[in-house]
Amino acid sequence: MHPFIFKEIVSVTMILFAIIDILGAIPVIIQLRQRAGHIESEKASIVVLILMIVFLFVGDKLLDIIGLDVASFAIAGSLVIFIIAMEMILGIHLFKPDEEMSSTVSIVPLAFPLIAGAGTMTTLLSLKSQYQTQDILIGIVLNTMFVYLVLKNVQWLEKLFGKTGIDILRKAFGIILLAIAIKLFRSNTHL
Repeated sequence: MHPFIFKEIVSVTMILFAIIDILGAIPVIIQLRQRAGHIESEKASIVVLILMIVFLFVGDKLLDIIGLDVASFAIAGSLVIFIIAMEMILGIHLFKPDEEMSSTVSIVPLAFPLIAGAGTMTTLLSLKSQYQTQDILIGIVLNTMFVYLVLKNVQWLEKLFGKTGIDILRKAFGIILLAIAIKLFRSNTHL
């Protein structure tokens, strides 16, 4: 067992923080909460934590078993993000809320693919080749704790921004999310 390297922990934590971009996802989280009624922050955070840890250890093997490459996985994630972005920009609802939605929204699309999506998963695979596993695990735990804090305080954040502020943020972040989806799609297609 190698000793923990503080510099590596900080690097991994910052890289994952940038990829997860929970602050940038606040308008999406607010929109999902409004449509579903509430968000189960504990459930979403636990699912994010489990997804990232499992993918860190068996992600590449899992994709091999089901005959997928990382690029296909990333493209699928980009399409879901694209649809969410279009909903935000155009103010339309492609996914109609149903009675089941309030219990599942915390997992799909919130935990996956929004927080622990294709970008996060592919980043974990590349971090594995550069950093020690225990340092990556600490980075995952720290990011999950931050995700939980944001999800837990989303109502307070909603009050802080107000309806107009949220509408402006939703449109702006919708465009950013759209750009991320297109970049993820382009960087994983060889057209």
